[in-house]
Amino acid sequence: MYRSLIKPLLFRLDAEDAHHLTIGLMDAASRVPAWPALARRVTAPASPMLEQTLWGQRFASPVGLAAGLDKNGVAVPAFTALGFGFLEVGTVTPLPQPGNDRPRLFRLPQDGALINRMGFNNAGMTDLHARLGALGARPAPVWVNIGKNKVTANEDAAQDYRRCVAALQDVADAFVVNVSSPNTPGLRALQGADDLGALVREVMQEVEAQRVRTLKAPPVLVKLAPDLHPADFEASVDAAVTAGASGLIISNTTLSRDGLTHANQEETGGLSGRPLTRRATELVRAAYRQTGGRVPIVGVGGIFTAQDAYNRIRAGATLTEVYSALIFEGPGLVRDLNTGLARLLARDGFTHVREAVGTAG
Repeated sequence: MYRSLIKPLLFRLDAEDAHHLTIGLMDAASRVPAWPALARRVTAPASPMLEQTLWGQRFASPVGLAAGLDKNGVAVPAFTALGFGFLEVGTVTPLPQPGNDRPRLFRLPQDGALINRMGFNNAGMTDLHARLGALGARPAPVWVNIGKNKVTANEDAAQDYRRCVAALQDVADAFVVNVSSPNTPGLRALQGADDLGALVREVMQEVEAQRVRTLKAPPVLVKLAPDLHPADFEASVDAAVTAGASGLIISNTTLSRDGLTHANQEETGGLSGRPLTRRATELVRAAYRQTGGRVPIVGVGGIFTAQDAYNRIRAGATLTEVYSALIFEGPGLVRDLNTGLARLLARDGFTHVREAVGTAG
């Protein structure tokens, strides 16, 4: 029904208007008593092959929701009800900010891609804390993607990340340090090995400082861009892991426009979707080889099918995330990915998803 009826209607709207409408409906669904929990019973992964425990947290599926769709955490129960193993909300900044001017979100249907230049539009860390704090029991971990405000200079960026940690540690199951969005001026410069190592150490120090108050120390992951030179990518991976990061997310959106056919390719911003599939898989493989699997890798970028997710896992990803595919394929995507992954694992003689990680490296 999504592909034949709902998607054509949504795609007649401006892309951002359609996004806000969808999130509004998901927000409303989240407020319906008992509905998310009942829906979860139907959509939750049925195969124990997919279940993992990482950082002391249970993941019923290796398929998660990437940051950017639910920036303000308004629809966590409804997204959980789709069958995700975990969710990533944000990017959140200390202060609310409107982001870049509209239009700032563009579809490229025949390319299976999106271009966005949103610019970390969000309601701020205080608003997100209130929303996540009101959730109650969570059937899936909720990660918080954190960034700096646009007006904050790079030399002061660490303070913004630390403020987010201090404000949200009691409601976050993990933090994702976002230094790879192309839509905040100068942000990607923080991916340089020296700057990144220093930033991650600052974030880790704040997590430790908040441990006594919150009685928890969420893992810290670092999200990297796909556009780094191979030597710079290797240096950034090493810097993040050496500084104490618990995991890597590979990758963010790209500035590349190779192979695109839609007229919207001329728009500035970060590209996500199918054009990233091969590049993101290669980067996961490179990071897994470099780290020897010492830290979990989350593979994101161009995952549309169970085979895409399986390829990412065999390249070295312990978990995966989707974003653009959910917009193009609809809510049934999550269940299809979970069912398909279990089938592919069984076909190849694996009894558990962890056995497949890195086997195609």
